[in-house]
Amino acid sequence: MSENAPFPIRSWSEDDRPREKLMLKGRSSLSDAELIAILIGSGGRNETAVDLSKRILAASGNNLNQLSKLSLQQLMQFKGIGEAKAVSIIAALELARRKKAAEIPETQKVLSSRSIFELMQPVIGDLPHEEFWVIYLNNSNKVITKLQLSKGGITGTLVDVRLVYKHALEFGATAVILCHNHPSGTLVASDADKTITRKLVSAGENLDIKVLDHLIVTESHYLSFADQGIL
Repeated sequence: MSENAPFPIRSWSEDDRPREKLMLKGRSSLSDAELIAILIGSGGRNETAVDLSKRILAASGNNLNQLSKLSLQQLMQFKGIGEAKAVSIIAALELARRKKAAEIPETQKVLSSRSIFELMQPVIGDLPHEEFWVIYLNNSNKVITKLQLSKGGITGTLVDVRLVYKHALEFGATAVILCHNHPSGTLVASDADKTITRKLVSAGENLDIKVLDHLIVTESHYLSFADQGIL
């Protein structure tokens, strides 16, 4: 073996192998790179799975949130990552995102724009494309459910006003909150955002269903139409 060639994981001390380390010491003892190494299973001829994982993390600023935004094709650009390994990484990070979203109970009461942000950020805050969601509330401002009404590209999405209120009537909602994300991170309401909000407010008035707010959500911040006085 070359002096510079890394030892394969199977030749490591049992305490240093990611799978064995997890079983012996628990999952919290593993680094992010070691957890990813378990997902991908193996490295390349001159690189262990842990070293490959460290390289992928380094390219993402050692930030799992940034790593979760990489596409299948982008992950496969790393030498040693084929389609199957890339799919495993994407699936694991998507499960983590869904777990975070599921931690917030749907029966919570909406008390402020901040509580809306905390409900929706795990759902749409990190997405690379725009989605429009509606939160349906009862007369105590408790969440009945939340639904994705449309999904678009990087710069916009379309919303069917009739569909928004069809669901509201089906659920017996007395109020709705509109919510969409800006993948660009820009917290500025566009003319299109303001136009669809006015249409939904007007339609809701005719049905006695109030639009309480419209939030634009980004990765870490939000803009509330109600707070800004532009509802």
